Amino acid sequence: MKNLAANARGPCSRYSFGRDNSGYLMLEILMAVAIFSVGFLAVGTLIISTTRNNTTGNIITQATMLAAEKLQKLKDTTDIATLAVGTYTDAGKIDDQGTPGGIYTRSWTIAQLDAKNTARHIQVRVSWNRLGQNRTVELTTITRGNGT
Repeated sequence: MKNLAANARGPCSRYSFGRDNSGYLMLEILMAVAIFSVGFLAVGTLIISTTRNNTTGNIITQATMLAAEKLQKLKDTTDIATLAVGTYTDAGKIDDQGTPGGIYTRSWTIAQLDAKNTARHIQVRVSWNRLGQNRTVELTTITRGNGT
C-alpha cells in the first residue's frame, strides 16, 4: 500500500510549473490601479478644460451682448444728424450689465457714410484682458437712424 500522505497534493503537483497563483492577485491589483489612475487623470483634465472653455465662452457672449446693446441703441437714434462723427469710450471699465466696475472696455466709432449726411457707419468694440491676453469683440453696421 502506498503512503497517502506523500501524495496528498495530487499525482502531478511535484512536476507542475506555474500553478502557484499566490503573486498574481497583487500584480492584478497594481495593474488595475494603474489603469484607473490614467482614466481618472484624463477625466480630471477634461473637467478642467471644459470649465475653462465654458468661462471663456461666457465672457465672449457677455462682450458680444454689450456691443450689440450699444450698437442697437445708436441705430435707434431718431435723427441721424445727432450722431456726431467721432470715437467715444465708456467712462472706465464696465461689467456685463454696462455698469462701472467690470473687466470690459467699450468704445464706438461713428463715421459719416455719404455726402448728404443721411447714413452713418458705426463700429462698436468691446475689449478685455484675460489670462494675460487682450481680447476684442467688434460689431459694425450702417444705419440711417430709426433702427434701420
